[in-house]
Amino acid sequence: MLKRVKILYTIPNFDTAGSGKVVYDLVKGLDKTLFAPEIACFHKEGDFFKVVEQLDVPIHQFTFAQPYRPFWSLPHRIYKISRFFKQHQFDIIHSWHWSSDFSEPLAAKWAGIPYVYTKKAMGWGNKAWRWRTQLSTKIIAINTDMVAQFFKGMHHKVVHIPLGVDIDYFKPQQPTQALKQSLDILDTDFVIVTVANLVPVKGIETLMEAAKALNDTAIKVLVIGRDDNAYASTLKQRYSSENCLFLGLQPDVRPYLALADLFVIPTRNEGRKEGFPIAPIEAMAAGCLVLGSNISGINDILKAFPKYLFEPSNIDELAKKIKYIKDTPSIERKLTSKAMRDYVEKNFDIKQCVLNHELLYNTI
Repeated sequence: MLKRVKILYTIPNFDTAGSGKVVYDLVKGLDKTLFAPEIACFHKEGDFFKVVEQLDVPIHQFTFAQPYRPFWSLPHRIYKISRFFKQHQFDIIHSWHWSSDFSEPLAAKWAGIPYVYTKKAMGWGNKAWRWRTQLSTKIIAINTDMVAQFFKGMHHKVVHIPLGVDIDYFKPQQPTQALKQSLDILDTDFVIVTVANLVPVKGIETLMEAAKALNDTAIKVLVIGRDDNAYASTLKQRYSSENCLFLGLQPDVRPYLALADLFVIPTRNEGRKEGFPIAPIEAMAAGCLVLGSNISGINDILKAFPKYLFEPSNIDELAKKIKYIKDTPSIERKLTSKAMRDYVEKNFDIKQCVLNHELLYNTI
């Protein structure tokens, strides 16, 4: 019997962002006759971690990355990471750490273990990213702009693999009447949903102001996502109303997507921009029409639907797009939402994402 390839997936936590769900789907979907996945994370907090535990794979609570200071103790601290990697005899380390940390790939190099990292966001402002890249065996770029902007001349090392979603889990479903009633949504309302952790780069104000500018009482906006910070409190104080509901973090967004006439992702073109957001793909798979700001990652997702992109932070353009979609006959909206669902099935199915990763691992 062939020895299975032992892969360690490292990720800081499972209580924020969509990448934790992608790691979960990836570990779940791997061919277990060929691969033996394990997970390392900084802590085991968060509701979703309980779901991850059900994968029944070894999970290590281990600090696999170290701060650089104090410099005098850094080699010893990196050695401890290296020793952990070596003791467990991993064949590949695959990092889902969002940062430019190079202590982890240096530890893998020290242990003689191939190291892969997934570039998750569009940050690239320091030398540490270049060191992390040089120390890596392979890099996975999740959008096409990354390949062009960050990894020129590294085609031997960089592979473009877009993320995927479980299209059997996220699929069109009928809205729940009880949920509609609890949210005071009428059949004549036009429901807009957005799903995001409420931080400034998500551009929620752009959506709020666009909806406000339309001055249409039939428009209801549902904001779903972590909202336990000062910025989120300011948003809620400013915009909460019977037509704009902040619903907090929800363990299952599918019932809310089933209510949506439109899903909007209004991310700004500034700061630490996301590389390939999962929420709009989930929405498309669930049969929602999706509008998104025209930035890296989102424009990959909506490549086949350019009319559904708008200039980031442009309130007037977003308002016009919302009104145009609201005024479009229902049958046309349904045809477009079906086309978006079909596009996800063809391009962003988690099964294809898993297969692409397996093919990459087999080249290392």
